[in-house]
Amino acid sequence: MNTHVYPSASPVEQDARTWLKILAKYRQPRIGRSAFELLVTIVPFACFWAIAYFSLAYGVWYGLIAIIPAAAFLLRLFMIQHDCGHGSFFARRALDDWSGRVIGVLTMTPYDYWRRSHAAHHASAGNLDERGTGDITTLTISEYRALSRLKRLRYRLYRHPLVMFGIGPAWLFLLKQRLPFGMMKGGALPWVSTMTTNAAILACAALAAWAIGLGPFLLVHLPIVLLAGAAGIWLFYVQHQFEETHWSAGEDWHFPRAALHGASHYDLPLVLRWLTGNIGIHHVHHLSSRIPYYRLPEVLRDHPQLADIGRITLWDSLRCVKLVLWDDRRQRLVSFRDAAAAHP
Repeated sequence: MNTHVYPSASPVEQDARTWLKILAKYRQPRIGRSAFELLVTIVPFACFWAIAYFSLAYGVWYGLIAIIPAAAFLLRLFMIQHDCGHGSFFARRALDDWSGRVIGVLTMTPYDYWRRSHAAHHASAGNLDERGTGDITTLTISEYRALSRLKRLRYRLYRHPLVMFGIGPAWLFLLKQRLPFGMMKGGALPWVSTMTTNAAILACAALAAWAIGLGPFLLVHLPIVLLAGAAGIWLFYVQHQFEETHWSAGEDWHFPRAALHGASHYDLPLVLRWLTGNIGIHHVHHLSSRIPYYRLPEVLRDHPQLADIGRITLWDSLRCVKLVLWDDRRQRLVSFRDAAAAHP
């Protein structure tokens, strides 16, 4: 259950702004810690990648299990790239940007293109009037009912778990992020970023083809990217697609309130919390995105009342998959079945 706990008895929006002031002191990264976080992520990733390759090369098939931890560390690299995009990892714009760009070659995510899209997501999360950029497409019940049968079917397919978490990662990382058509009005930077990332990926593939063969490279790296991508999409999904999330429109939408109550606290086991860069503390991250991910647990330690806002467990999150439509009347996400029952 989602328990709303505020630091005072003032209106919701004012309380969220109060939290903004409280969280300001956590925004400063520790440069040594940031470098350490990068080191303990990239080295294990490289090691597990090598184990998977040599297992393939020498026919030790059980060694290919190393693809799974390699994907986990690639996901963690993406979380570092994510913090770089917010300018929170090193808090030095040039260093953050170039770190993000280099990591983007491994994650197959063009950094500047993604950063702009993600900034739009943060600026409009929970706003029914500003959907469509950097988020999971979510319709209200009335919008869904107004669709033709064909468009309803298309929406159902889009929200199906096999499409969302199976086909979705391949579409996003192998195809959609290769050409930033959604950024036609965003100037040259998204296109330069994407084309440069594509060129770097091709250069790495050519080098790998020369060194170990293109086939072995693809057989190792593509499953790692797709597994990490599926996990990343899952995290992004459950951090906003939970029953008592917050959506509003027009003058009812306020950034602090939408940030604090429109994102979940995905309370994961310790190991998963570490591998995912504490991104589960998503409500705090949305409220103050300049906090480095390794300082987010400090926030919950110092202000434990925040831990209960939007909290979902690993088990709870499995039930979030069926939540597909926003019910304006009940102010919550519901399943297709619940929507049909509540609005016959």
